[in-house]
Amino acid sequence: MFSVLSKHGDARTGVLLTPSGAIETPVFMPIATAGAVKTLTADEVKTLGASVILGNTYHLLLRPGVETLRTVGGMKSLMNWHGPMLTDSGGYQVSSLATLNATDEDGVTFQSHIDGASIRLTPEVSMEVQAAIGSDIRMQFDDVAAGISTRQRYDEAMQRSLRWAKRSKDAFVKALQEQGRDFEETSGRPLLFGIVQGGTHEDLRQTSAMGLREIGFDGYAIGGLSVGEEREDAFRIAKRIVWDLPVEQPRYFMGGGMPEEIVYYVSVGIDMFDCVLPTRNARHGQIFVWKGEPEECVLNAFRLAQEGAADTRIAEALYEKINITNERFTTDLSPLDAHNDIASSHQFSRAYLRHLFRTGEVLGLRLATMQNIRFYIRMMEELRKVIKQG
Repeated sequence: MFSVLSKHGDARTGVLLTPSGAIETPVFMPIATAGAVKTLTADEVKTLGASVILGNTYHLLLRPGVETLRTVGGMKSLMNWHGPMLTDSGGYQVSSLATLNATDEDGVTFQSHIDGASIRLTPEVSMEVQAAIGSDIRMQFDDVAAGISTRQRYDEAMQRSLRWAKRSKDAFVKALQEQGRDFEETSGRPLLFGIVQGGTHEDLRQTSAMGLREIGFDGYAIGGLSVGEEREDAFRIAKRIVWDLPVEQPRYFMGGGMPEEIVYYVSVGIDMFDCVLPTRNARHGQIFVWKGEPEECVLNAFRLAQEGAADTRIAEALYEKINITNERFTTDLSPLDAHNDIASSHQFSRAYLRHLFRTGEVLGLRLATMQNIRFYIRMMEELRKVIKQG
């Protein structure tokens, strides 16, 4: 199901097999929260190099809903995406978006942020919804503590997440058995990942990782970071968690992050990433552009990460983030990014993109999103080359 192909230090390349195709790692997954990567079609996302996308259980439970998903054959059929898809369990969105949510040992009751309807989400329901979505990689339902929580709250959320991990797996295995399938046979079946919780406390994280390994999952995610804690704490915890996770299974950092963060996490041995930043920043006119030739930028950034350099130095070696709405771009006829390898980065000037944003033209959002998504995916391609070449 997962094979490590090459290593350089702690960093590694691999291939993850799913029912919808193989995923080369390390990999970045563009976020299609409600079944679309903002402003782009599924074919365009594929053309940009994406091998896997991420959908969200919370949002797809609300709209279009489980019955509609079952009727149309799942979200991938509805959006015409034929590659692998990973689904978040919905735990983070329940804690961050829903109003008047109440957590108990069985699950969470919350009010929809759309119409205020009362909804119940449990580990079993999360597994059911993810099955209706038709994702290839599914996440256990977890209790997510905010990044500024007390140790008591982190401990409580971690322990509850372990109990919910067991229930998530039990529900997942039961569904497989009803289809005449076996959890121990990974070929052709969806995969289930556990989520390590514990905030910024190394001992809680270790307890979580060990507990999840006892339950047994196809892969392991690092959750509860990029939710308000200091970046130094996220780096420390991510590096420490890797020691407690199986070498032969994929490791997934949930929700992180900026390019320099991803380069660091790859350098310590993490395989999978998702983040809203490429699309969210694009919608606000914030564009990631290469500092030079991508091969050299990524190589230099990776070396700095392995040497333990400050994240600011990694970022400086890698990219510049420009705000295309700034007045200085009004008559700048240089290409959006001379070093990017998609046509739109060369065909359209910075002045034109600024004009599109100033006039509210949707084309501006599309071009900015293409640039940022391709930047992230190209970064992963170059990281794989660096690791393979040693």
